[in-house]
Amino acid sequence: MPSSATDILSRYWHFNCFRPLQKQIVDSVAAGHDTLGLMPTGGGKSIAFQVPALMLGGLAVVVTPLISLMKDQVDNLRRRGLKAVYFHSAMTSSEIRIAWERLSHDRCNFLYIAPERLRNERFLAELRQLKVSLIVVDEAHCISQWGYDFRPAYLEISRLRRAAPAASVVALTATATPAVVDDICRKLEFRPGFKVIRGSFARDNISYLVRPTSSKDDETIHILTHTQGPAIVYVRSRKRTSEMAAQLEAAGISAAAYHAGLPFEVKQQRQDDWMSGRCRVMVATNAFGMGIDKPDVRVVIHRDIPPSPEEYYQEAGRAGRDGLPSYAVLLRSDSDKGVLRRRVNEAFPPRPYIRHVYELLCVFFNIEIGAGYRLLRQFDSEKFCTTFSLRDKDCAAAMRILSSAGYIDYIEDGESRSRLMITTDREALYSVQTTSEAEKVLTKAMRLYPGLFTDYAYISEAMLARECHLDEQQIYEALLLLARQHIVSYIPRSRTPMVYFPTAREETDCIAIPLAIYEHRKQAISHRAEAMIDYAYGSHRCRVQGLLRYFGEDDAALCGKCDRCRDRRPAPPPPSEDVEAALETLLRKSGQAGTGIEQLQIYFGKYMPAAFATLQQWIAEGMAFRDDRGAYHLNISTSSSEIR
Repeated sequence: MPSSATDILSRYWHFNCFRPLQKQIVDSVAAGHDTLGLMPTGGGKSIAFQVPALMLGGLAVVVTPLISLMKDQVDNLRRRGLKAVYFHSAMTSSEIRIAWERLSHDRCNFLYIAPERLRNERFLAELRQLKVSLIVVDEAHCISQWGYDFRPAYLEISRLRRAAPAASVVALTATATPAVVDDICRKLEFRPGFKVIRGSFARDNISYLVRPTSSKDDETIHILTHTQGPAIVYVRSRKRTSEMAAQLEAAGISAAAYHAGLPFEVKQQRQDDWMSGRCRVMVATNAFGMGIDKPDVRVVIHRDIPPSPEEYYQEAGRAGRDGLPSYAVLLRSDSDKGVLRRRVNEAFPPRPYIRHVYELLCVFFNIEIGAGYRLLRQFDSEKFCTTFSLRDKDCAAAMRILSSAGYIDYIEDGESRSRLMITTDREALYSVQTTSEAEKVLTKAMRLYPGLFTDYAYISEAMLARECHLDEQQIYEALLLLARQHIVSYIPRSRTPMVYFPTAREETDCIAIPLAIYEHRKQAISHRAEAMIDYAYGSHRCRVQGLLRYFGEDDAALCGKCDRCRDRRPAPPPPSEDVEAALETLLRKSGQAGTGIEQLQIYFGKYMPAAFATLQQWIAEGMAFRDDRGAYHLNISTSSSEIR
């Protein structure tokens, strides 16, 4: 295998050079430094860790949030002749066994996993036997954003570091504030000498626009009617995806709805239709986005205001990945400000209420004090809220906080696979009287799914049916019989939420909600909401400057494209001496950031030739200069009288 970064890039990706920042990250990782790379959307994050992984040799373990991301990257690597495998929750035991065999015998280059896999002690034990040279955390902002909210496993990635102590860590993201950068480095236990490599988050080809409107639906149709090319419309509820898609279809604009609650096959078909161009507009919740790489998206519309600049930037950044002019449009109404603040308060109900929900949850499942350890149950949230006269939003918020605090695991969304665990001990198992069919199913399940005595395993009724030469209904009935006999705990696949009790039931008064989970999280989420309100309603700042300042870029120049920049365009100055005065004023105001050529063109309009001629003369006389980025500056030693 070639050893130099450029050789590897050329051999496997057929590129002759790296994009900006890629080479810096590659060199840092190859040198053994723990590295955090902050790259703009579409900046080529995958190559930034895949190339140094091949340089280091051994196995690179990649933690990534979505199954679709895993599959896409593994398929892409295999097409390039590289060895890669993945583990995810939808795999059968036999598929997992085959993957382990590949890892053990084929000297794989890459292993892709979800963070939840790191809770499996057996997995970590197996991993310790392999030569792990690099740990990769893709979409690393999820550590700070998701880890505290709805995927607590993201806070446990450091367990991987302890399982492979010799490996370096590289974390990559397109959105991170300075506080999130610090959080990532701390949670991943970066070693002394670590590197943070960042570039500007600016996307010069995207025009960021905020449109006040009293009718968001009509404005959405208006925008899409007067633009061309693929588009995404983001909304905040599942119901609204179908409503908005229907309105667009009625207006003659091909559209489809997308949200997490749709069956997998439906989501896949709609995504394929949109990717191939058979459907122009995807109306979606935030479930649609991460891992979506369609270069020619021309318009991203946010019909509803997102909860944070991070989410907005990620979603808006799906426009224009081909580098061509594109638009990110946020629609706002007079009520949005209050709605956003109300969401923050709704996400953090009072502590006594949270404890009350825990108590009612235990009553709902008939769990006594000290009981319920490792209990897994389907959770009918509608029935629960109706039974105890609870508001569904308040209840869901309390459940999430209880989950973050470790009292339950609340699995809200998605299609859950069937789970099975043997609840009797091995000795008692042999004395149990059941039907021959049920016995056959149980025996085969124990062979296919090791570890059933200690924990739940995902199972496939279809596979059991094939192995037992029965149909799926017979498998289902046999497992139900075993469950009624208290031999197994069987959770059939469903689309309902699940609740898992990792600990026995506590006394209600003993339920402790730590500051880090309640007050600190509320403060952080409130800060993000206020920053989003400032972006949408603030009248004093270029939209891009506001976004970039939030991400720690204090010296960003005016974009010249957003609605604020367009509104502030002054009347062009008259020619001659007034051009010189206006040019001096503009350059002095820009300070260290300098003034770009596009900004000059916007400012001077038809008087640009006179301004440019003046600027060239000043440069020739040493009164001005142009930096490496192409921005123009006054020479700080030059006085106004010298210029005049």
